[in-house]
Amino acid sequence: MANKSNKPDAFVTEITPQSQDFSRWYLDVVRRAELADYSPVKGCMVIRPYGYAIWELIQQALDRRIKATGHVNAYFPLFIPEGLLHKEAEHVEGFAPQVAYVTHGGGEELEERLVVRPTSEAIIGTMYAKWVQSWRDLPILINQWANVVRWEKVTRPFLRTTEFLWQEGHTAHETEAEAEEETRKILDLYKETVETEMAVPVVAGIKSESEKFAGALRTYSIEALMGDGRALQAGTSHNLGQNFAKAFDITFQARDKSVQHVWGTSWGMTTRLVGAAIMVHGDDSGLVLPPRVAPYQVVIVPIPRGNWQETVLPKAREIQQQLVAGGVRVNLDDRDAYTPGWKFAEWELRGVPLRLEIGPKDLEKSQVLVARRDTREKLGVPMDGLVGRIGALLDEIQQNLLARAMAFRDEHTQRADTYDAFKQAMEGRPGFVIAPWCGSAACEAQIKTDTQATIRNMPLDQSTPTGRCIRCDNAAQAEAWFAKAY
Repeated sequence: MANKSNKPDAFVTEITPQSQDFSRWYLDVVRRAELADYSPVKGCMVIRPYGYAIWELIQQALDRRIKATGHVNAYFPLFIPEGLLHKEAEHVEGFAPQVAYVTHGGGEELEERLVVRPTSEAIIGTMYAKWVQSWRDLPILINQWANVVRWEKVTRPFLRTTEFLWQEGHTAHETEAEAEEETRKILDLYKETVETEMAVPVVAGIKSESEKFAGALRTYSIEALMGDGRALQAGTSHNLGQNFAKAFDITFQARDKSVQHVWGTSWGMTTRLVGAAIMVHGDDSGLVLPPRVAPYQVVIVPIPRGNWQETVLPKAREIQQQLVAGGVRVNLDDRDAYTPGWKFAEWELRGVPLRLEIGPKDLEKSQVLVARRDTREKLGVPMDGLVGRIGALLDEIQQNLLARAMAFRDEHTQRADTYDAFKQAMEGRPGFVIAPWCGSAACEAQIKTDTQATIRNMPLDQSTPTGRCIRCDNAAQAEAWFAKAY
């Protein structure tokens, strides 16, 4: 790690404690762990190799699942003719404040401005209109990995940036039922990916009309709770109905020979998931990475005593090879310019799940000293059978981090049955507050004005509520999960 201050120990102590300023802590960790850096373009970030490696592991896990459900990857242009964006009025109105335009190309003013894609429904809908002729052409199940641009006023690395990376799926179907099934299937896929790979528990549910995607029939989301009690929308899946099909004339000859519009969906997850991993699991020493998304699952630190380069180092390399052969991502830190203590602090900062220390005394005992990042527990592990033991420990850490995050969410989730109780609960950053809601946009807006809290979603498995709306006392239509959010 670069250390421009020439004070090898200073960088760890410079991390602001979470209890003092969580926002500052987050930015300190992003910078100190070399996940990202600010770029000369306001609101844009440079994702550094360590941060990009985390994203790649999330991306690969998600990509495997997307393909396993029959979807294929493609790529569509970054630039969208302005006229296409305006074809779906609700859609363009929703994105208008965030749109960036290209007005000149090659030194000449363009006849029609180009939009730098904020999302790709318009360009993809135009292409689907060309490709779909008959029911035999359906369904179309396409995903793309791309970058998008949304001109944000307030930005924060990974969580909200002017340009970010994501995947966006766009599908076309014969019937409304098929489109709804697709939308829910992807929601479940997102939930499983985030909980299994990132050890981040989420609440899956439907968005309110006010919070749904511009132009969609229905929007579903998964919502996670960060370490400061704020919620983060971790993924969305939209049933577009026939809105975009009608706007872009995506029609097909049905089985009964009639001409019909397709039913569409779109769905996406972004690099903000890296931010979620930081804020859900991190502590005052830096990152705590779940093994499945850790660039290095194990770091080996040889202890330089005596003729260690002839004794300890060869054994450390042998262990590294064994672990790599066993499918473990390993880094052997044999740099002799830094002390073991400095290395311990650095790899704690970077969140490596397991640290293996090996010195002359360990060689005598035929063991290594293993330190867990999640619990800070240290234990001696025999070299015989080490690969299997390390694999078991990594699985244990993965499950422990999920259990710990679920316990935190449960401890920071409460119910409120009156508006006074709700407002009192929303003081500070309490986490999720579950409350009955009448379904009125006016009540929803007033609650946001009074408390800064928004409806994150309404879980799909809930029974019809029998209570009264917390604000207006009319009959409740749903139990909504409220929170202050990023």
